[in-house]
Amino acid sequence: MVFPQTRRSLLAGGLATGAAALAPAGLLAAGAEPAARQLRLHAPDGRIIPISEWSPRRGHRGIVLFSHGALSAPRFYEALIMPWVAAGWRVLAPLHVDSQEHPDTARYPGLANWKARIEDMRALSAHVGNRPWVAAGHSYGGLVALTMGGAEAIPPQGIAGPLGDANVLAALAFSPPAPIPVLITRQGYAALRVPALIQTGTADILPGMTGPEGWRGHLAAYEAAEPGKDRYALVLEGVDHYFGGGICRYDLPGPKQITRLADASRLSTLFLAGFGRGKRSARKALDMAVTDAMPVRLMRK
Repeated sequence: MVFPQTRRSLLAGGLATGAAALAPAGLLAAGAEPAARQLRLHAPDGRIIPISEWSPRRGHRGIVLFSHGALSAPRFYEALIMPWVAAGWRVLAPLHVDSQEHPDTARYPGLANWKARIEDMRALSAHVGNRPWVAAGHSYGGLVALTMGGAEAIPPQGIAGPLGDANVLAALAFSPPAPIPVLITRQGYAALRVPALIQTGTADILPGMTGPEGWRGHLAAYEAAEPGKDRYALVLEGVDHYFGGGICRYDLPGPKQITRLADASRLSTLFLAGFGRGKRSARKALDMAVTDAMPVRLMRK
């Protein structure tokens, strides 16, 4: 099944063509944490789900399950993931079937890969056991993270039961898509049940949008969600969908938006501590960072 226009809106935020294997220089602390170990899980039909897992050297704080952008792969997000690991978080991320690095990607066109993504996250949740975790993701993966946190996405054919996971404490969504008729509506985003931090940038323009605020669609989940339940929106001035090639697409010429990526890392790590661990001091620090001023605008509702 192919859905050209809506799929274009989704995939435009997740292309990873010919990306290099290593993170950009200057974004990661050399030798700070061990490299990811690889393991395999299985979908209900026996399909192999490759998993990358990063574990902290010490001070385990909790679990983050991360969903990458369309066509991409977990290894292109270490600039986001490694600071979480350094802060004590165990991070696990599946290689979804829509990745250009997946050997069977051609077998899962259109909504078939949406079904596979839900299966991947269910298998990963079962793997970590009946314990709380934080859902995180970028672009298409941002939609997955919000869905795990209770946003009522449209179930793909062949998937039964609620799409969300009761073990999810909070959601981190970097540039999730605007409502897409075959995937989620604005009303579906409004059903989000957990605290969330939703990020975008003023250069993160949605396909087909014009004008100075063509990036606002990425905040649809924040704008639709019920207020008073610890929802945050982070808008970074001049930041595009890939932080200039700092995440997802290391092949871009840049310049890498390293300073703003560090801001996203700092605030997302505070969010993890505040809502993944329940630390009041972290929540207070996050709330003290709320401001309408650029270049780092943090809103709360």
